[in-house]
Amino acid sequence: MNETRRNFLQLTVAAAAVPAAAESQTRTGNTAPWYLRTYRWGQTNITEKDPVQYDIPWWRDYWKRTEVQGVIINAGGIVAYYPSKFPLQYRAEFLNGRDLFGELTKAAHEDGIVVMARMDSNRTAENFYQAHPDWFARTADGRPYRAADKYTTCINSPYYDEYLPGVLREIIERSHPEGITDNSWAGMGRNSICYCDNCERKFRAKTGQPIPRRANWDDPVYRQWILWNYERRTEIWELNNRTTQAAGGPDCIWSGMNSGSVSALASSFRDLQEISSRAHIIMLDHQSRTDSTGFQQNGDAGKLVHGMLGWDKVAAESMAMYEAGRSSFRVASKPAAEARMWMIAGIAGGIQPWWHHVGAYHEDRRMYRTAEPVMKWHKANETYLVNRRPVASVGVVWSQRNTDFYGRDNAAELVDAPYQGFTQALVRARIPYLPVHAGHIDREAPGLSVLILANAGGLSDEQCAAIRRFVERGGSLIATGDSTRYNEWGDPRPDFALGDLFRVHAEAKPLRAADSAGGGRRGGGVSAHTYLRLHPEFRARVYGPKKGDEPAPTGERHPVLRGFEETDILAFGGVLQALKTDAGAIVPLTFVPEFPVYPPETAWMRQTDTNIPGLVVSEHAKGGRVAYLAADLDRRYMRDLLPDHGNLLANLVRWAAGENIPLRVQGAGLLDCHLYEQQGRLVLHLVNLTNSGTWRSPIDELMPVGPLQVRVKLPRGVPGRTAKLLVSAGTAAVAASQGWAEFEVKSILDHEVVVIA
Repeated sequence: MNETRRNFLQLTVAAAAVPAAAESQTRTGNTAPWYLRTYRWGQTNITEKDPVQYDIPWWRDYWKRTEVQGVIINAGGIVAYYPSKFPLQYRAEFLNGRDLFGELTKAAHEDGIVVMARMDSNRTAENFYQAHPDWFARTADGRPYRAADKYTTCINSPYYDEYLPGVLREIIERSHPEGITDNSWAGMGRNSICYCDNCERKFRAKTGQPIPRRANWDDPVYRQWILWNYERRTEIWELNNRTTQAAGGPDCIWSGMNSGSVSALASSFRDLQEISSRAHIIMLDHQSRTDSTGFQQNGDAGKLVHGMLGWDKVAAESMAMYEAGRSSFRVASKPAAEARMWMIAGIAGGIQPWWHHVGAYHEDRRMYRTAEPVMKWHKANETYLVNRRPVASVGVVWSQRNTDFYGRDNAAELVDAPYQGFTQALVRARIPYLPVHAGHIDREAPGLSVLILANAGGLSDEQCAAIRRFVERGGSLIATGDSTRYNEWGDPRPDFALGDLFRVHAEAKPLRAADSAGGGRRGGGVSAHTYLRLHPEFRARVYGPKKGDEPAPTGERHPVLRGFEETDILAFGGVLQALKTDAGAIVPLTFVPEFPVYPPETAWMRQTDTNIPGLVVSEHAKGGRVAYLAADLDRRYMRDLLPDHGNLLANLVRWAAGENIPLRVQGAGLLDCHLYEQQGRLVLHLVNLTNSGTWRSPIDELMPVGPLQVRVKLPRGVPGRTAKLLVSAGTAAVAASQGWAEFEVKSILDHEVVVIA
């Protein structure tokens, strides 16, 4: 056994032995509603075979071992696990009249554990369809939508308005769960238009128009259809809560499951802003990473959701103990390191852990060992992991409306990739950041020094005005690509709405060269053989061959180019907008157009420079700094992971923030750094992303890093005299001076939490 595997096993055993913290907030006598004090969850997603193989005593012991306070138990919908009075609700094949849901709910309540009844309610068997054909979604030619052997119900039908509320009431009256959740509550997604009589009638009553015949983002009727669908999901959220609260009391709430991805929410008409304003608790069905986004995406999801929900509420997430990635092996164990790191990354971002198994009996028993040490550690240290306020000086702006109407059918390239590329660069540079909703800029801005618009193309006039106010108050701004070029409907503006701040104006269509993975302004993907030239050029004074006509260096480079002293070009490969610049603008980078890449004998620059800016920087009144990055390096960094791109993005943020970044961590490794404040203390959560499969899942080995030198800014009321290490169970010597605390973290295997007080 190698050393890192041995360390991992030792850590697992040690964590399992940690006693509950004396400061635990789930103490006896806590009178807060259950949904505000239930921090650890578990779910055995019951299969139809489980009624004859569910070992309830074993699972009760597992609940205790994993310190869960709440469990999600399958109740009804597609498959019922109790003897329902509704004859059309399909019973599990092996149920045989048993009330498995009721038995499990009773056992959980006896153990002091809250229960959310799990529904999956958007499909039915054929006999249900035959009984109520008018309750089902239909294509334009009248055929029912189907998923395998099931029929898809229409969200505008009595199935949702009348039938499902009856099922919810039955479940509550029979077994009294604390609440209900549903992971398929939102009906069909954006890629399928329903033409049933219910939809046609209701949409015409709302808009005076028939259902649009096809997806056309420029069609006002299609846009109305998009918003109408969002409104209907919000109505369903409110209806279901009225139903459960009427049946079970004011704290018997309904909370449908949601994705941690804004694009996924958009494609299923789930408005995170509207949902969060109504939600008592958020249940996230967001089980694993992708190769491109890494574990850090779960930390980002936690910050994004809590930014809308509030940091005083719970956002729990289903975390698969089985292989839920590209392979989806439902009954085989996910490698422990992979599952553990996904849990830890989410916890660092404010997510509450929720282990998830498919089925109640598994021949692969390894999966039962993964969650326990993490859950016990969370229990022991929960007081530091909830009810805290994030500390960051950098905000990355996002908007679900931008995802819909600017991203349209290519949001992965136009919205997700630029956002993720920029946040990846921030993680790599160890710069704490917060996702900031475009509609909340005035509310969030007072605590921030820098706002980042990562190709935030579709922003309203009101949102642009809020950004302008931020800069006028002395804040700094970084914008890339199409930011503010389009309004909230995705319609083009004649120029950037904030062009005077950027000190640039659009002059021509974007240059796309061979960037051909889609075409048009909404395309992009394949790299063209293009470059960016750095100014002034230094190669005349830098080590290397000379040909005699190198330009003489004139002056020094702008600080955003720090670290690039030995090159005059950067690989690019993306797209950019031809610009006209205003007086006072500095252009550190210009565009070098495409030239052949093959055969290598032809790979020489035909045109060595242009006057097309790749980057424009300027300084404004009250100390605000503004950078407009025409070159889409944020998107390219997400796709290519070129270190030069990540370094330049980080340089832009450091220059824009000045001295206002509250954290510096030095030492080797890839770390995701989350900083929080509680009364009288700071909580720094360092997640070690350095592993054998950082950019491709799954991993099965953890790689320690350290030592790390940490410097953190102390807010008022935090003296910075002590540093307690919650994972390694030790302390670090702290030197506090001039409002900063400095200390060393000797080693991190998977994560470390430092409490500075």
